[in-house]
Amino acid sequence: MTQTQTPGSPPLASSRTYAWTEPAGLLPILAATAGVEYVSGIGDGTMPAPPIASTLGFGPLRLVDGAVVLELEPQPFHDNPIGSMHGGVIATLLDTVTGCAVHATLPAGVGYTSLDLTVRFIRAVRPGTGIVTATGRVVHRGSRTAVAEASVVDAAGRLIATATSTCLLMDAS
Repeated sequence: MTQTQTPGSPPLASSRTYAWTEPAGLLPILAATAGVEYVSGIGDGTMPAPPIASTLGFGPLRLVDGAVVLELEPQPFHDNPIGSMHGGVIATLLDTVTGCAVHATLPAGVGYTSLDLTVRFIRAVRPGTGIVTATGRVVHRGSRTAVAEASVVDAAGRLIATATSTCLLMDAS
C-alpha cells in the first residue's frame, strides 16, 4: 500500500538505521600512529570512520595534494525546518575537513582539538543541489596550534560556505 499525503495533514514520518565503530577502543592506535597514516587509513577503510560519518552519511575521506576532501550527498534528514540543509551539517563538514587536515600533519603521539570554527554561509543547499564537496587545508602549523581553512562547493562548483579553524595541539596519550 502506498501512502500519500493529503493537503493539511501532518507530514509522513521517515526513519533510518546505521552502524558505527566505537572510537574509544581506537585511542591506543591513534596515539601510536602518525596522523597522515591514520587519516589515510580512514580514507582507504583500514581504519574505521568516525561515528559522525555514519550519522551524517559522509562519503569516503580522501587526501589529495595535502588537502582533505569529503563528499556528502544531501538527504532529507539533513534538512532544517525550511527545507534546506541545516547549517550545522555544513559546519560539521567544514570542522571535519579542517580537523583531519591538521591531524594529517601530526606525528604519532600528538592529538588536537578544535579551539574555534568560524563559518561563513554563502548559499543554501536545497533538494537537487547534488553532491557537495568539502576541502580543508592547513595554512599554518606551529608547535601548539594549527590553523586550517576549508570550503564547501556544490556539484556545479559554486561556493556554499567557507571556514577557518584553529586547533590546539596536545599529547595524545
